[in-house]
Amino acid sequence: MILQRWQVKNIFRKIYNASDRFRTSNKSKLQSNHSRNFPPVGFLIDSQKLQLEEVLGVRIARVELFEQALIHRSFLPLLSNQAVQSNERLEFLGDAILGMVIADYLFFKHSSVLEGELTNMRSWLVNKNTLAICAKTLKLDEFLKMSYSAERSLKAGSDSILADSLEAIIAAIYLDSGIDKARGFILNLLLPIMMGNSVMVDKNFKSILLEQVQGQGKPSPSYSVVEECGPDHNKLFVVEVIVEDQVVGQGKGKSKKIAEQDAAKDALGKSNYSNK
Repeated sequence: MILQRWQVKNIFRKIYNASDRFRTSNKSKLQSNHSRNFPPVGFLIDSQKLQLEEVLGVRIARVELFEQALIHRSFLPLLSNQAVQSNERLEFLGDAILGMVIADYLFFKHSSVLEGELTNMRSWLVNKNTLAICAKTLKLDEFLKMSYSAERSLKAGSDSILADSLEAIIAAIYLDSGIDKARGFILNLLLPIMMGNSVMVDKNFKSILLEQVQGQGKPSPSYSVVEECGPDHNKLFVVEVIVEDQVVGQGKGKSKKIAEQDAAKDALGKSNYSNK
């Protein structure tokens, strides 16, 4: 997308005005801004607050921060208070905090590793699939507020809702308790879950299969959808992977890409294409 000159000027004006206010604002102004951006909703009552504190391993001082972190945009039309926002802005902040903490950890933990490999390691840790695994382990879905249709998407395997909510939770911890608590949450709670689920391995099975097949002097694999079933909101694709006119693997998934990865994984599990 190409921005017009006046659009660019407006963007820079907003950035400058925000930075100027941040430099000059006092504590009372910041508190006023907090109250305006995070109006209380009321669904995190005392018992649920205690449960969430136990799950996250943190003390919650400002409940409204965590309420917003748990509100999916599909839930907004169901609320009477139009000032309430979804967790998307907190997700933006949490994503940046997560990336910084993981980059810092990898930089100092692996002092002899070069930039390219560090980038790969970070991408294995900071992605929708990994964050969804963490969110499921913490059972964040039990606290989320969303519409019925969004809930169906979540049950159908949508990772983005869970991943986004976890990033929003990271931002809420940071705003409520500071960067040290957010760092501790990421490194002491999330990182062990990531490592326990073996995310620090290359799971691009299509790439691995391609390398294995070409290493045997054979042409690149091709993928073909052989079956497509289910309603539009819950499709299931069946894909075959073919090498030299031979079907070497089959996979299923909610999208063609997922089914292709599953087919490649199936092929790699067979003796001729094992990644040894």
